[in-house]
Amino acid sequence: MNKTISITINGELYQQSVPIRMLLVDFIRDVAGLTGTHVACTFEGVCGACTVHLDGEAVKSCLMLAVQADGHRITTVEGLAVDGELSVLQKAFNDHHALQCGFCTSGILMNAAEFLKMNARPTEAEIRSALVGNLCRCTGYAHIVDAIKDAAGRAR
Repeated sequence: MNKTISITINGELYQQSVPIRMLLVDFIRDVAGLTGTHVACTFEGVCGACTVHLDGEAVKSCLMLAVQADGHRITTVEGLAVDGELSVLQKAFNDHHALQCGFCTSGILMNAAEFLKMNARPTEAEIRSALVGNLCRCTGYAHIVDAIKDAAGRAR
């Protein structure tokens, strides 16, 4: 069974008839062609690599059906940059070498972007707590934490 849905992703409207069981992550990757949103934990919601913003709130797109996002606004990692200019957070990740393979980075960026909106002056402990839903197998999180702290300082 299919349903026609409309989802605005990074400011662009996508209207598509999709199977009612299609996951939001599959819609983002396969329909919208935005491949920055990743799936690493085989749809269990534990890795955070698929994190996107739904109406400004971080959600794991592998745990949500595309039909649930009908009529909503999604921002993916591609939408963090504005007019081709990296966001403050993306620049801080680059400056602090806060990635290795990069597979988890998009989800961490999306989670951290929402976190920094709620907490403009986070402590290291608060940053580490905010990252609990994001798995990174390459780094020890030290550079990631440093980048988030730096982005918070730059944004002020």
